[in-house]
Amino acid sequence: MRVLVVTAVAAEADSVSAGLTTAAARVLAAGVGPAAAAAATATELSLAAHRGSPYDVVISAGIGGGFRPHAPVGSLVVADAIVAADLGAAGPDGFLSVAELGFGRATHLPPAGLAARAAEAAGALYAPVLTVSTVTGTAERAAELSRCHPRAAAEAMEGFGVAEAAAAHGLPVLEVRAISNAVGPRDRDAWRVGDALAALRTGFQRIGPLLEESS
Repeated sequence: MRVLVVTAVAAEADSVSAGLTTAAARVLAAGVGPAAAAAATATELSLAAHRGSPYDVVISAGIGGGFRPHAPVGSLVVADAIVAADLGAAGPDGFLSVAELGFGRATHLPPAGLAARAAEAAGALYAPVLTVSTVTGTAERAAELSRCHPRAAAEAMEGFGVAEAAAAHGLPVLEVRAISNAVGPRDRDAWRVGDALAALRTGFQRIGPLLEESS
């Protein structure tokens, strides 16, 4: 199985590469946010198809915020749904997703069998991961997201963009997040980025054999 793993930044890519040893994988640091992630992913998928060596699966990976009490700092989350949490319209009656507005989809569903097996192999929570364009920085916004998405375990900024690009190429997508901080009031001093990067590396060490088995 040829695998494209897309991260936001080089530190995440380095951690994934350190854990994922299969020669059939490429790790790409695409930039921060859903637009950069979608553009870089789509470009790489197109180039690979042109080279005659297309990918079989795309994985969005990196660190992210965890929703209490589901995903504590240092834990891993594998998405059972990749949700665009702030793509839509706000109004007096609350938020309407782009899907509710009738303008597209707001959720991508990873292949359940592969995603669940990846979660089990990595010892990860299997739950929705939210994609946001602005990282949550207040208790009020965290509570609002939890009300709208009560099963959500993590938020990050790239998953939905990667998923859109993968879907355009007819490819399945996974998302793997290592938790560096709690979703809520922004407290940079409390972030444990190093621990999250270590968890990301270990997670891909465990997921790697599964991807090789699926070759």
